[in-house]
Amino acid sequence: MSNGDIFVGEVIGTAILILFGAGVVAAVILNYSKAKDGGWIVIAFGWGFAVMAGAYTAAPLSGGHLNPAVTLGIAIDTGDWDKVPLYIAGQMVGAMLGAVLCWLVYFAQFQANADKDIAQPTLGIFSTAPAIRHPVANLITEIIATIGLVLPILAFGLTKGLALSGTGILIVSLLVVGIGLSLGGPTGYAINPARDLGPRIIHSLLPIPNKGTSDWGYAWIPVVGPLIGGVLAGLIFNAAF
Repeated sequence: MSNGDIFVGEVIGTAILILFGAGVVAAVILNYSKAKDGGWIVIAFGWGFAVMAGAYTAAPLSGGHLNPAVTLGIAIDTGDWDKVPLYIAGQMVGAMLGAVLCWLVYFAQFQANADKDIAQPTLGIFSTAPAIRHPVANLITEIIATIGLVLPILAFGLTKGLALSGTGILIVSLLVVGIGLSLGGPTGYAINPARDLGPRIIHSLLPIPNKGTSDWGYAWIPVVGPLIGGVLAGLIFNAAF
């Protein structure tokens, strides 16, 4: 894979991931959305489908990492670090682009937030926030949930038929649904630094009426936690497999 293919693939794939993922959250929580109050199960499956769409799209170009934690886990497994900065750069650009596209799709609903009678915070559409703010517990949750993502992904790679048939990405998508349903309650399961940080940056810049805070005091946890989780997953995989 060329450097250009890797960067473009990660930009496009991550943009699709965030467009669909942030989009399902917007659909469920924004006033005047036809899917309002769809609930957590809808969000969890929406994010799983977002991973599926983004990864299948990016796979021919970049392999479809879409996540710095996955990129780190793979690098630890293979020992190939040369392309890591390129992957992460593409993921960050794609995440920011996807957040902008989500805003455009729901532009009218975001503009309706100017009505103070129905105004609502909007950060949860773009990034994660804990149900109970406890930095140590929140960090541990993100580390464990990310190990639960990256370690199986590395293990799936041992079954060559999954990659050849293309079903590996489908299984990873279902894994993301499972993580959302089982481990997503405490923090909203970022499990991906680019997925959280890129859209948070865009949220801070967008002209959304009454949008509320971008919560930069919490922003390090969904970045550091998944990065630690990705590294630990790679180390565990090398030690055990």
